[in-house]
Amino acid sequence: MRKNLAGKTAAILAILVVFVYGIVYGLNGPRIAPLKTLLGNNIHLGLDLQGGTHLVLQVKVIEAVSAVSDNDVQRLEDGLKTANISGVTVGKTDPTHPELIDLSNVPVDKSAAVRSMLDDANYSNTYDVSTVGTNGFRLTMKPSAEHDIEAHALQQSIETIRDRIDSLGVSEPVIQQYGLGDNEILVELPGISNPEQVRQAIQSTARLEIHAVIGGPFTSDQDALEKNGGVIPPDAVLMHGSNVGSGGDQVWLLKRVSEVAGNDFRDATPSQDENGRPDVGFTLTTAAGNRFYQFTSTHINQSMAVVLDNKVREVANIESGIRDSGRITGGFTQEQAANLSMMLRTGALPASIIYLEERTIGASLGQDSIRKGVIAAVAGMLAVMAFMLIYYRGAGINADLALFLNLIILLGFMGFTGSTLTLPGIAGVILTIGMGVDSNVLIFERIREEIHAGKSASAAVDQGFAHAWVTILDTHVTTIVSAAILFMFGTGPVKGFAVTLCFGLAANLFTAVFVSRVIFDAILQRKGRGEALSI
Repeated sequence: MRKNLAGKTAAILAILVVFVYGIVYGLNGPRIAPLKTLLGNNIHLGLDLQGGTHLVLQVKVIEAVSAVSDNDVQRLEDGLKTANISGVTVGKTDPTHPELIDLSNVPVDKSAAVRSMLDDANYSNTYDVSTVGTNGFRLTMKPSAEHDIEAHALQQSIETIRDRIDSLGVSEPVIQQYGLGDNEILVELPGISNPEQVRQAIQSTARLEIHAVIGGPFTSDQDALEKNGGVIPPDAVLMHGSNVGSGGDQVWLLKRVSEVAGNDFRDATPSQDENGRPDVGFTLTTAAGNRFYQFTSTHINQSMAVVLDNKVREVANIESGIRDSGRITGGFTQEQAANLSMMLRTGALPASIIYLEERTIGASLGQDSIRKGVIAAVAGMLAVMAFMLIYYRGAGINADLALFLNLIILLGFMGFTGSTLTLPGIAGVILTIGMGVDSNVLIFERIREEIHAGKSASAAVDQGFAHAWVTILDTHVTTIVSAAILFMFGTGPVKGFAVTLCFGLAANLFTAVFVSRVIFDAILQRKGRGEALSI
């Protein structure tokens, strides 16, 4: 018995040392620094404690759907040319419904060939194909395909924003889907108090594209319409901008589908042109480089437009084939060139971003929250410890030691895992203290009942732990499951509450049952036969 007790005591002390190490050093290993710095490196403070920027963004996923249907329009035109079917007009006739593609003016004798081409190219996997009149077809994107495109656009936006935020050096940012089906993104950046810096990093879609120029420049949209017979071709688009050196707003008629899009860029770096002005050098992926070379080599002495965020930044004459590298000029400042390079390296957002909510939490408010939260936790713990000592006398010391060890294990867990402590997380710590006391009360009251029934102190302790164990396990498991659900579906602060509650409850199972029992056994070992237990 004595040997078994010594082994259990040694195990408890070893666990205590391990988690104290976790609080001070975490997984980073021993190093010399002030204690406050060491704790801050291992237990990170959340947005509500450290201060920072809180944003709720919405992705305009309809633009991603439009981009897919634009590419399919181009594929249809290429397919018709390959099949030697001429005269067919392909386009999107309703701007408010980018999921619709119409094929009109289909020759009667070519209708079966067009339908066969649509089937062979597997358009039916993405679109429902129906006939329109006697000489046309309509492709309507299936709801499932549209949903997949929107979901992919949202996820790609989250990943792209995360890459851009990482380039700012933000510690422990929260970037995740927000809301239910509204294509919203939650962004929380602890320690960043300048929202404009964040806006510059993620606001722009950085949708850099290179389009073939069909006509222009024109002085206005009306001028462009008049010079094109009053109709814009379905495979073309009007776009505003200013060519280098032009000095004013101009309008260009561009091919709707780009030759190179944002995701085709492999690398981008800020540089300077021959006159020392900032510009951006880029490198394309291998596949995009081959495609770009095919375009430029077959359009020599024609124009192409560099479009950034739906604005023409530069129109250049194609003098020779360009494969996988080039340079973008356009009157950039040094900072603009650096930002554009970063955005291209991290990938283009698939759609525009709308700011729904923007809040800045000052560091002083965070410090005030920490101070009040710590005061509440300490006051609650001292009150509980005092109650246990007064009500359960000697056994109250047992409960207080278990509570103290519970807190050390919880903080050690957070240190080892690099968890983020939020204000709700502090509430989770306080709730864990209450759950720990509840477990001790269940055990102590059961021991009291066994003693009143005439059993010896040793037998009463055995029965008390045996009977209370099932109830304690049941309450802890159900609460842990609830906390796990909060962690899976909650946002930053709610997750902080769930993390501390889960860790605290797991630690409490160990301290309330194992540690308390070892302390009782040590006390009973020192008492003589028949001596009363202080409880």
